[in-house]
Amino acid sequence: MRILLAALAALLLPVAASPAAAQSQPIAGMVRVRIETSEGAIILALDAKRAPKTTANFLAYVDDGRLDGTGFYRASRRTGNPQFGFVQGGIASDARRILPSPPLEPTNVTGIRHLDGVVSMAHGANIDSATGNFSIMVGANPSLDARGTGRNGYSAFGHVVGGMDVVRKILGKPVGGGRGPMRGQMIQPAPVTILRAVRLDGAPQPTGRVKPWLIGPTRWIAPN
Repeated sequence: MRILLAALAALLLPVAASPAAAQSQPIAGMVRVRIETSEGAIILALDAKRAPKTTANFLAYVDDGRLDGTGFYRASRRTGNPQFGFVQGGIASDARRILPSPPLEPTNVTGIRHLDGVVSMAHGANIDSATGNFSIMVGANPSLDARGTGRNGYSAFGHVVGGMDVVRKILGKPVGGGRGPMRGQMIQPAPVTILRAVRLDGAPQPTGRVKPWLIGPTRWIAPN
C-alpha cells in the first residue's frame, strides 16, 4: 500500500507543477496579468516580493488601461540564432500615457535574471527612466543583467506562465525599419496589437490620473 501511494504521488507531481496549473490559480508572492493580443493571450506572473517597485509601476499601467490599444512593436532576434532574442511592446513614445518612472531594481539586487520567459522593463540612457515599455525574453539574455560597476542592466520583474507560444510567434514576425539599436527590428507591416491588459489577482488600483489618450480621435503610433 505504501509503495502504491508513493507511485500515485509521483504521478500527480508533474500535474501540480505544470504551467497550465500556474495560469489558473494564484501564485504566492506573484500578481498575474493577462495581456490579450491580436495573436493570442500572454499571462505574466509579476514578482511583487522581489521587484515591488517595478511590479507596482507595471500594474499602474495595467489598471489604468494605459496598455490597451498599444502593441508589440519590436522583435529583436539573435544574430545566427534567430529563434532566440526578445520582443518589446508597450506605450512606445506616447507621452499621453506616461506615468512617473520607478527607480531601477537591478538583477543583482532582485535575483531575477533575464532567462527564458522573463519580463523586463525597458529604459533609456537614464537607468531610472522606465515607463510603460517592456520586453519578454525568448531564451536567456544575460547581457541585460547587472554586470558590475556601471553595468546596471534592466529591471526583470516576472515571467510568462502562459502563452509563450504567442511570444515566439511575435518574435518570428517580419521586421525592418527602425533606428539605432532598434534598426531592422520593427515588426512589419504593423505591430501586434495589445487589445487589453488586465490583472488576474487582487482588485485593480487605478491611479485616478487624467487619460488624455482617450480624448479626441488620436491613436497610438509605434516607433519607426
